Amino acid sequence: MSLKNTPTLKSCKIKVGITLGDPSGIGSAITRKAIPKLKGLADFVVIGDRWVYDLARLPAACLPPACRTGRDRQGQAGSSELEALSYKFIDLHNVSRKNFKFGEIKAEYGRASIEYLDKALELIKKGKIDCLVTCPISKESINKAGFNFPGHTEYLAQRTETEDFLMLLLNKELKISLVTRHIPLKEVPLELNKNKVSKTVLLTYRVMDEFFLVKNPRIVVCGLNPHASDNGLIGDEENLIIKPVLRVLRKRVKFLDGPFSSDVAILKASNRRYDCVVAMFHDQALIPLKLQGAQTGVNLTFGLPFVRTSPLHGTAFDIAADNSLADPSSLIEAIRLAVKCTSNLKRD
Repeated sequence: MSLKNTPTLKSCKIKVGITLGDPSGIGSAITRKAIPKLKGLADFVVIGDRWVYDLARLPAACLPPACRTGRDRQGQAGSSELEALSYKFIDLHNVSRKNFKFGEIKAEYGRASIEYLDKALELIKKGKIDCLVTCPISKESINKAGFNFPGHTEYLAQRTETEDFLMLLLNKELKISLVTRHIPLKEVPLELNKNKVSKTVLLTYRVMDEFFLVKNPRIVVCGLNPHASDNGLIGDEENLIIKPVLRVLRKRVKFLDGPFSSDVAILKASNRRYDCVVAMFHDQALIPLKLQGAQTGVNLTFGLPFVRTSPLHGTAFDIAADNSLADPSSLIEAIRLAVKCTSNLKRD
């Protein structure tokens, strides 16, 4: 797309870029529903393929047969899908109409979702948007397209040459950062080391200070093993890695507890004893977050040159063809958080 077609928003509001993620997924449907509910909060630039986005306003029964997944459902286009909205759409025209279906894993769709991200990075570099909210991508589709990344976080970090970054998962009840992210569970003990634990704790301290304006945040660190190993009876990662790191970091971080068993640490955090939890692996964080409030869940990346958030769910291929089943709640929270964190950074 030529630069003359790049939107210029004359406003003092935060400019939020939204990438639609995998075109075969739920990104278009939740974006169509989210933006009207946030009217006046920010200026929005939506990046994707317009004709796919327009399909997402149709009830499932009205979709062309080729665009449906195997099982149709009756759906209604929500009244919130207003056309007279103050947002810009950048149409990359990179999804073929031929044989398009919602809910499919294809290299073409993976490539398109990466191209949406590349366009967003271009807009950020040129100052056209202030922050980025990303709808879900399919890890399988992007890998089929030749992009060997476990997800958005790692791709954006490489593209921006960011070495130290943090995945923070949160909802209205909890904030939990991750030492390891999308790796097999059997590899977690092999990936844990003092440097990773130390960096994660320090980045957690910084994100609470810089993005959430919490001075001297109270941080609790989970152990890896059941009961945080019972002092070495059930594994040795706590004694060999986590405890020595925390002893050193307590000279720099005022309120730092742990390692505690994850159930104890997260329960105390949910009771407001701590501001943030540091978890050792992915599901240690995701399970309590989704149990306590999946609809308000958000994925936040800290360390990039800009604020990036995303909803705390995937592409929802099984329901992507029926917009009546698309719940925009998590995306709405992701957008609100991106605006809040960007505003806090500008305040400094």
